[in-house]
Amino acid sequence: MAGIADVAALAGVSKSTASRALSGRGHVSATTRAKVVVAAETLGYVPSTTAVSLATGHTNSIGVIMPYVTRWFFAEVLEGVQQRLLEEGLDLTLYDAKPGTAARARVFDDFLARKRFDGLIAIGLEPEDRELERLLAIGCPLVSVVGIAGSVSVIAVDDDYATRRATEHLIGLGHESIAFLGGGGGEHWPQVERRRLEGYTAAMEDAGLAAHISHIRAAASLPASYNAAVDALGDVRSRPTGIVAVSDEVAVGGIIAARRLGIRVPGDLSVVGIDDHEYAEMFSLTTLRQVPREQGAAAVDLLLAHLADPEKPPQTIHMKARLIVRSSTAAPPE
Repeated sequence: MAGIADVAALAGVSKSTASRALSGRGHVSATTRAKVVVAAETLGYVPSTTAVSLATGHTNSIGVIMPYVTRWFFAEVLEGVQQRLLEEGLDLTLYDAKPGTAARARVFDDFLARKRFDGLIAIGLEPEDRELERLLAIGCPLVSVVGIAGSVSVIAVDDDYATRRATEHLIGLGHESIAFLGGGGGEHWPQVERRRLEGYTAAMEDAGLAAHISHIRAAASLPASYNAAVDALGDVRSRPTGIVAVSDEVAVGGIIAARRLGIRVPGDLSVVGIDDHEYAEMFSLTTLRQVPREQGAAAVDLLLAHLADPEKPPQTIHMKARLIVRSSTAAPPE
């Protein structure tokens, strides 16, 4: 395999000149740069990432840290991040940091401290134990996709708007007995879920329905929401006519529970989710559509802007969800 010395010899320049010409850093005349590029292409030269890092001080790698790799929202954001990084010719280093695990502690104590990347994107991270301060102390640009509040740039989803809009949709159909399904189902209760509960609560209070506020606690997973919904819907005396779910997966758990109990959706029970998950169309779920891949791509663009201008102040970009009406909602039963 050809090395930088071979490229330099073929182009008739020194190794340092060839390196500057290919890295784009440092002064090299246009004629010399062209000669080096032609020599590199002729020899099929591929620069070593280690050598480039030593020569330029840049790794051309972006670190991505997220609490869950397999959940739909996080996987979709990651897809958007990866696609934009590939378009920019940048590598991705992924860190899986599940809340409350030893692996998460190792990520913060060991791997992140090595600074093997030029910038960092945190996806849905809920910093604990001064983790935000530790991320900032690394000294490289940081962009968050939801979850982090503080002196960093954020691609934010208007979570309380989403549940407020979902609740208002049910109220507009004539529902009064509306419950919120999800959130508070475990030791780690993400801020996103809290904000969505707040949006639901505010919509109910504004509509004069504070007496009907009901929170069915469940972890943000289909099995957990199914079990919680079976318990909540099993009592006909307190059964709501509408459910606002913290996410589409939770909404689907509620729909399956209703069907198992012989409750018609939407004849007896209307359900609204948030996300527009890949399952949403399958279950004809009315939902508030997010665009997680676009959020991931926007995070990369914002990070690149910080890399180009280290003095750029933190920026928050809000992305609002849009109501998609399907057939899981209707007027309440008489």
